[in-house]
Amino acid sequence: MVTRLTAALALALATAAGGYAQDYPTRTITLTNPNPPGGMNQLLAQPLSAMLEKITGQPAPIVNRPGGTAGVGTAYVANQPPDGYNILVTTANLHLLIEKDKIYGIKSPYTLDQIAPLALLTADPLIMVVHPSLPVHNVKQLVALAKSKPNEIVFSSSGPYGITHTPPAMFMDAAKIKMRHLPTTGGGPALTQALGGHSQVTAGGPATTYPFIKSGKLRAIASWGTKPHPALPDVPTFLSMGYKNVEAYLWVGLFTRTGIPEPVFNRMRELIAKATADPSFKATLEKVQVVPDYRDAAEFKKFFDEDYKRMAAAIKSIGKL
Repeated sequence: MVTRLTAALALALATAAGGYAQDYPTRTITLTNPNPPGGMNQLLAQPLSAMLEKITGQPAPIVNRPGGTAGVGTAYVANQPPDGYNILVTTANLHLLIEKDKIYGIKSPYTLDQIAPLALLTADPLIMVVHPSLPVHNVKQLVALAKSKPNEIVFSSSGPYGITHTPPAMFMDAAKIKMRHLPTTGGGPALTQALGGHSQVTAGGPATTYPFIKSGKLRAIASWGTKPHPALPDVPTFLSMGYKNVEAYLWVGLFTRTGIPEPVFNRMRELIAKATADPSFKATLEKVQVVPDYRDAAEFKKFFDEDYKRMAAAIKSIGKL
């Protein structure tokens, strides 16, 4: 008798969720950017917001909730009701924060069990650039110079354990070299330090580094991708030079909290797929040298897990600072 009642209740809930999904969305869908305005998250969120509003007829505002290495905004979405009206637009900071907190024995403001991947939007490889004053034109020369002057070459990053600190640390570990770390408050400031010659090496996405590479203010010597980036076809990858597992991406993906009824979750995926397939969405990204790389939830989950594994190993190697 209990089993029959349980089955009947499950069927009723599934039917209700299915009906709810057909009507979804009926109100505002909030896109949360856990970083300050600007940067890759904002770059992707803006055209997505416009397309979702066009498709659904509902507002899809972007709300910036910065703080705690993206932890504040991520925790906000992780703790919202499981109704499908909150989407997180974020980067690898999602799992970098978790691993950093493990190093220091700190309780993170959220767990990965609270977050469900919806879709990957882009996964541009990071690009290593050097200041023209540094007498190197390739990775082999950089390694030789770093070995002759251990800890003298300065590399700037967006901050400890961040997306432009962990990949260079990954490379240094593989190359068995040491460079001095200059942490800053973000990707923009890290690039500014390199442009001003206060650091000689930094990493960044193609969208931010390309204008300075093109103008000669910075020199690109390597990519953390599996293949050269279309905008920089002559820049080799670390993998092609024999540096195993030296792979990292400035990816931007969409997440929501777990526990959303499957019909609603699937409806969210459908809307996102439709929005990102629109030619105007793709054109907006291509104008700033960002290559669209849409992957649905299951494929994104596989990419995320592989990226997490590489980055977690790098952070463990860095240890406490």
